[in-house]
Amino acid sequence: MAGGKRSVEEHAAHVAKLLAAVRSGTRVRIPLSRALHRALAESLDAPIDLPPFRNSQMDGYAVDSASVATVPVTLTVRGVLAAGDGRAEHEPGTALKIMTGAPIPDGADAIVPVEDTEADKRAGTVTVHRTAPAGAYVREAGSDIRTGDPLLPAGTVLAARHIAALAAVGVTDVFVHARPRVAVISTGSELVPAGDALAPGKIYNSNGPALAASAIANGADVVSIDHSDDDPDGFAEMLAHAVAVADVVFTSGGVSRGDFEVVKDTLEPRGGEFLSVAMQPGGPQGTAVVDGIPVLAFPGNPVSALVSFEMFARPALREASGLPAVEYEDRPLTRDLTSISGKRQLLRGRRDGTGVAPASGHGSHLVAGMATADVLIDIPADTTSLKTGDLVKVIPL
Repeated sequence: MAGGKRSVEEHAAHVAKLLAAVRSGTRVRIPLSRALHRALAESLDAPIDLPPFRNSQMDGYAVDSASVATVPVTLTVRGVLAAGDGRAEHEPGTALKIMTGAPIPDGADAIVPVEDTEADKRAGTVTVHRTAPAGAYVREAGSDIRTGDPLLPAGTVLAARHIAALAAVGVTDVFVHARPRVAVISTGSELVPAGDALAPGKIYNSNGPALAASAIANGADVVSIDHSDDDPDGFAEMLAHAVAVADVVFTSGGVSRGDFEVVKDTLEPRGGEFLSVAMQPGGPQGTAVVDGIPVLAFPGNPVSALVSFEMFARPALREASGLPAVEYEDRPLTRDLTSISGKRQLLRGRRDGTGVAPASGHGSHLVAGMATADVLIDIPADTTSLKTGDLVKVIPL
């Protein structure tokens, strides 16, 4: 179909169906050292007690509490226990100097912190100035978590604190959701890479880096980034490589009704569908399946490309990689707004306290303005004006 029209909801449903295989996802086992920001594909229980043995919470002296019930009292020091030492035996009425994390000797039931003592190294004694009840500064085995207790549920997106817990119980690798493989092709003879000189009529390519970054931020692995000029043969060659290495391909540019629409001209004869979606920015959209791989063709204006990704690609990538869905928020406007009838407006916005206001103008070329936004303000197609204080739905970026 060419030249048709869809609502945002209809196109989102179409894309979701197209990306069904990508969204189903698989699980892979990876080393814990590479698991940061990955989503667990299974629940994990503790394989050991944590701590695995009784140990000292303080640098001090291991004693039996009965021996220090009356203070001051002077005890013979029978040795020193360091973190990592094996088990030792305590003799009632004496003390063992102990470091933080060292195992509590059998027969001892309390730790006297070093600051509550006075050592006499020549005499080999320590004078205790404060009583220590049973259990004082003793970390009991399993006081953090017991063997078999739930540690982390499936779906947990692993942060540093989760890595710490897993490493502490001896986990070396974990099952996580596989990351979808994404290829990005930006198009347009006017684009040059950052670092090149800008000849007349040229602009820097922001769509390629932006779409790649968006994919990575939402759980994907970017396996290919290319830029094609408006030559169909060159684009076709890049597309062939992209579908050979990726699970989904994103393109930008070449989807409208101009004279040099390389994406549309290449994909439409192969069954691709190009149409207008009732949204602003991001109206021109295209989809295709090439060698079994879905292709989402976004507009070339930078803001349009990013908004299109947010509305149509981000949900599928996050689901596939096990990341939580992005939740809409309801916020009051801090100023009046007007909108175009018949098109769903996705305005760049910025949260301010509990409210929200537009962060830049409407133009789909205002990429620097979008950098100041942290949400999209979602205005329904049948809404033409909103007042300060009216609630609007916003999509966090």
